[in-house]
Amino acid sequence: MKTTMEKIDNSKVVFNIEVPQAEVAKAVEKAYRKLSNKINIPGFRKGKTPRHILEARIGKEALLDEAFEILASPAYGAALKENNIEPVSHPEIDVVTLAEDKDLVFKVTVVAKPEITLGQYKGLKVTEKAAEVTEEQIDAQVETMRNSHSKMVVAEGVAIADGDFAIIDFEGFVDGVAFPGGGGKAHPLQIGSNTFIPGFESQLIGIKAGETVDVNVTFPTEYHAADLAGKEAVFKVTVNDVKRQELPELDDEFVKDVSEFNTV
Repeated sequence: MKTTMEKIDNSKVVFNIEVPQAEVAKAVEKAYRKLSNKINIPGFRKGKTPRHILEARIGKEALLDEAFEILASPAYGAALKENNIEPVSHPEIDVVTLAEDKDLVFKVTVVAKPEITLGQYKGLKVTEKAAEVTEEQIDAQVETMRNSHSKMVVAEGVAIADGDFAIIDFEGFVDGVAFPGGGGKAHPLQIGSNTFIPGFESQLIGIKAGETVDVNVTFPTEYHAADLAGKEAVFKVTVNDVKRQELPELDDEFVKDVSEFNTV
């Protein structure tokens, strides 16, 4: 294998790689064996299909592409090692010549880890600034910790409110006909998250577990499903459960669980 390297700038390099024709021929034969074991061709067992029949079925290009995959990675790896290059980007590959009876020639462009020369840093003096933390920042962090240790609990007998999680079964209809992808079972929907069609979530506020309601909406004109865009729809929605976030009490036990301190 022959490899030359050209530096484009301080970080980008181009490898010109040549693999001898003999290695290409071996790789093509290896590619044939690999593909013949994968592809079903009527009248032949896997791995027993004659090469000329396999080529007629999948094309010579498919064999060459597979052979290239076999050769390119180790050749590129050897070029990196030979030139002591550490890449920091995915390689861009440009095939120049790929044929069974010729040397394989391809180029690889890659961004290399730049060489950095440190200046004088010993003896530098740094003024350390004391961190200033406000009460508001402390309170915000405490609430973040409480939220991260919260749990969802079933709220018995309550009406859905903004922020609640409604566990719903639903099915959508346009002109009285159910449409594909318009239904779901036991779907957790947070009211106010705006993850459903505009107007859907707000119509569930005030509904209790066990109740079934019709939710009337209009799909946005730019809706991704063109056959639904701009159309009016009715969703039959059954609320199975209403769940709310339960925050842990801010007490000594909570502090012990989440920090190295023992008291609030």
